[in-house]
Amino acid sequence: MALENTKVAFIGSGVMAEAMMKGLVHQGLLTGDQIVASDPRKERGHELVARYGVNFSANNAEAAHGAQIVVISTKPQVVGEVAKSMAGAAKDASLVLSILAGVRISTLQKLFQNPSIVRAMPNTPAQIGQGITVWTATSDVAQAQHDQARALLGALGDEINVDDEKYLDMATALSGSGPAYVFLVMEALIDAGVHMGFSRRDAEKLVLQTMRGSVEYAMQSNMHTAPLRNQVTSPGGTSAAALYELEKGGLRTVIADGVWAAFRRSIELGDASEQKL
Repeated sequence: MALENTKVAFIGSGVMAEAMMKGLVHQGLLTGDQIVASDPRKERGHELVARYGVNFSANNAEAAHGAQIVVISTKPQVVGEVAKSMAGAAKDASLVLSILAGVRISTLQKLFQNPSIVRAMPNTPAQIGQGITVWTATSDVAQAQHDQARALLGALGDEINVDDEKYLDMATALSGSGPAYVFLVMEALIDAGVHMGFSRRDAEKLVLQTMRGSVEYAMQSNMHTAPLRNQVTSPGGTSAAALYELEKGGLRTVIADGVWAAFRRSIELGDASEQKL
């Protein structure tokens, strides 16, 4: 048990932190007594205590005190203020794990006075245990803490460990922001169905199940997406007509441009964090 007898402090108790707590407790990887959640909103703390039996503190330094693992799960824009509020309470932790978009390892090491850093980028399907997280660890992270990080992030769904921090900004753009792209496509398809004459309820059901089934089929077939698309594209058929219009409208280019914009923004957030030091 990688997390046996381990105290974990969550500094920031938003959606993603709760997803991790939920997965850890429900999978039996941690008990509520091993978790301390910190948040400036006391009502939020009371919610988490009621749901998962965790401990709560509105004081970041108090929450981190004595924790072997400190998870930084606030907004990236306030990481400097959060570090000050902790007054060095994370420097003795065996591992500091950050899920902040764009905030680089070098910045985290300086702010939290700890060389053992894991930087991770999960995504929102983690709330139902179906997320994907890309993460990397510094050379100072021992194998035992490496295993702990894998266990923590595995509570959110699947995970990919990479050996270079550059992949974190890429993952932020592709999988971290990815659900927003998928939801936008779903919204557009539902609206098209309503425009044609379906009720919104029926259009939503058709689109959601089509998306779910297509993803499951792609994963189980283990095929490249191009031949999968060809399977439903008969010569001169309805899919061919639709795909012609989508390609003519630059769908691939627009999606790629959006991903690159997210990638650049992730780098900008990292630069901004460094400049504040």
